[in-house]
Amino acid sequence: MIKLYGVPQSRAMRALWMLEELGLPYEHVKVNFATGDTRKPEYLRINPNGHIPALQDGDLIIWESMAINLYLARKYDKGLWPKTVEAEGRAFQWSFWAMTEAEEPLITAIVNRMFLPEAQRDEKKVADAAERFKKPLAVLDGALAARPYLLGDAFTVADLNVCSVVSLASMVGFDLGSAPNVQAWLGRCLARPALARAQSV
Repeated sequence: MIKLYGVPQSRAMRALWMLEELGLPYEHVKVNFATGDTRKPEYLRINPNGHIPALQDGDLIIWESMAINLYLARKYDKGLWPKTVEAEGRAFQWSFWAMTEAEEPLITAIVNRMFLPEAQRDEKKVADAAERFKKPLAVLDGALAARPYLLGDAFTVADLNVCSVVSLASMVGFDLGSAPNVQAWLGRCLARPALARAQSV
């Protein structure tokens, strides 16, 4: 059986969402970075980087949440994997884009609004992050102007991966008013029953 290591309040959530979309049986092994679980020798044998999530599928161990989701969607395809090589390239593009362009300002805001002790939080960093987020938000809004999902008419791994990052904007109070296409797309993605099941894990 597939094992997923991590906790929902982390990047492991996107892998939980993918597993639920695919309807795969899996064991959720709770490994919490906040309590030091990721630095224990037994976990470092699974992921020597000391991060979550990690996934074990038979003899394969794979880290990095985006890689996990791309692997699962391709191996256990139930409609989430793109139908052409060209569309695969765009799925890779958007998944990597989410991590390199969209995630950093969101994580900066989350850290300074939710994780740091009150005395160490810096609202200027949050404001700067909100400003930096405007560019990737505009890029995404433009991409969704002519289609309901990133690769066309159907929800795919690209949407799941990007939504799992961009949806953090509401958590930190970033204004999405300038991006109506993103708002509508988020509504469609976040309404999926598989996400609700993942959030209840």
